[in-house]
Amino acid sequence: MKILRRLLFAFAVIYLLPALSSAGLWYLKERPQSWRDADWSSAGVLPPATESPEAAIYVFSATTGGMKGAVASHAWIVTKDEGAPTYDRYEKVGWGKPIRKNAYQADSRWYSNDPRIVVAVTGEDAERLIPKVEQAIAAYPYSAPGAYRLWPGPNSNTFVAHVLRSVPELGAVLPPDAVGRDYLPDGKLFQIDADGRDLHATLYGLAGISAGWRSGVELHFMGLVAGIDIARPGIKVPAVGRLGI
Repeated sequence: MKILRRLLFAFAVIYLLPALSSAGLWYLKERPQSWRDADWSSAGVLPPATESPEAAIYVFSATTGGMKGAVASHAWIVTKDEGAPTYDRYEKVGWGKPIRKNAYQADSRWYSNDPRIVVAVTGEDAERLIPKVEQAIAAYPYSAPGAYRLWPGPNSNTFVAHVLRSVPELGAVLPPDAVGRDYLPDGKLFQIDADGRDLHATLYGLAGISAGWRSGVELHFMGLVAGIDIARPGIKVPAVGRLGI
């Protein structure tokens, strides 16, 4: 019983306390009451495509809307070929055709929340990787209408995490508040990234572990992620995000 109490106390401190604290702060924060009231305009993070001729790949993440925003974010992918006059934005949503292309501006706010860049690749590396990114997008198994589930997945973050695992050269994982990123496609319980440097084990996104150079060491529970970042020293706090050391 003593071991069980200690485990429950550790769980409460590591997972419940940050999640409840984040929910309380989110409840007090001013925010749009619906998607109609939200600001979806460009946040000005990216330069105009015509002023930046080099190829580029960006992965963005932004706090989502409603009470989900207390613990979760939404991610998307942006690409631009060398000399292209516009960016292309790809993401998964829960209405209509799941995989959307250019439904919003490349760096638009999401439910009035400014986006943050998870990873940026430019120049020759981006030009080389864009076909791989597009291939991973085309191969995503949950692209049909109705193939979306808010929790534990597959959702918007499941989609982007699939691309990051398929193209490990991008060198990134989604932030800890990207609920759904740990849901493995096709009902897999175990997967190793394409380059063999990260491994993931999960019980359908409900509980699991990730470990490797990009993931560090992560413990997942009910969509919440706690862990230690190795490549870029830091800690991963459930519902809060990554805190660099």
